[in-house]
Amino acid sequence: MSDLLILALIVLLIVSLLVTVFGFLLYSGLLSDVDIRTGSPPIKNITIAYKYKEGPYKECGSTFTESCSIGPKLYCIGVYYDDPKTVPDEKCRYAVGNILSEGEEKPDEELVRQYRKFGFNIFSFPEVKHAVSTAFPNRTPLSYLLGIYRVYPLMTDYIKERQLEGSCFLEIYKEEVIQYMYPLSHINDFYVPEAREKEKEEEEESEEDGQMELTETSPLLPDVDSSSDAILLSQQPMSESRDAPLAPPTAATLPEQEPEGGGSNGDRVSESEDSASSFEELELELGRGQEGKDCPPATEATSMTPDLNTNEQSAVGKEEE
Repeated sequence: MSDLLILALIVLLIVSLLVTVFGFLLYSGLLSDVDIRTGSPPIKNITIAYKYKEGPYKECGSTFTESCSIGPKLYCIGVYYDDPKTVPDEKCRYAVGNILSEGEEKPDEELVRQYRKFGFNIFSFPEVKHAVSTAFPNRTPLSYLLGIYRVYPLMTDYIKERQLEGSCFLEIYKEEVIQYMYPLSHINDFYVPEAREKEKEEEEESEEDGQMELTETSPLLPDVDSSSDAILLSQQPMSESRDAPLAPPTAATLPEQEPEGGGSNGDRVSESEDSASSFEELELELGRGQEGKDCPPATEATSMTPDLNTNEQSAVGKEEE
């Protein structure tokens, strides 16, 4: 009997624990409605004290704790610039801190000095007329995590379906509600100076990387100056050759040829003399064979040339008279 009683008590404790956990989740906003709309945002122009960080968003808790210790009665704010699904965690940019004033109200100078003393910067966001916004209960510390897993998927789908363009997500932590805001106007005005500088550096690095890729992939082009000089040099001798007659090659311009078979220059001279004498003997034989025919021999042909010159001179003299 006692064993059954103990077992029943154990089951009762487990059931009560599960009910308590489930009730706590419901109170934290597990099944709360998420109404996303486009229009005027829940806040006006604000002045904030912030610290700019780069890294995983889950590490922002320490900065929130520090800012709340300086101004415990002020609303906290977080500005998140990158999508952790597409950007590595170590490169995610965010700025967290407190809202010093809203609307026409001016920030307390003493608070400003306190925040600056602990390394916080001061910046102002403008009032916008168009933004995607929603709210989520802020009742327990678990509400922050539930808001991340419940709100952001719905807001992302809402923005993609309507093809809206913005810059960043803002989270304003009020007493009983967390306001989520995605500005659609004055987009660049929500970038703190550190985030702007980082974005410019990334753009410059991407441009340099693109130029490096172009230089590596593009083919090597010839030098324009050297190619133009080569064309001029090739055209210059061609134009000169049209005006001036070709000079006969001289011994200095003729290329020297290596003797074949190891022969010397003296052997070549002797060979040329032998060939010349053989040609003379052949001409003499041909002249002897042609005697008695109509064609005169070579000696008679040479003797006739002076007579032709005298006849030409007499003709020139008659023309002058």
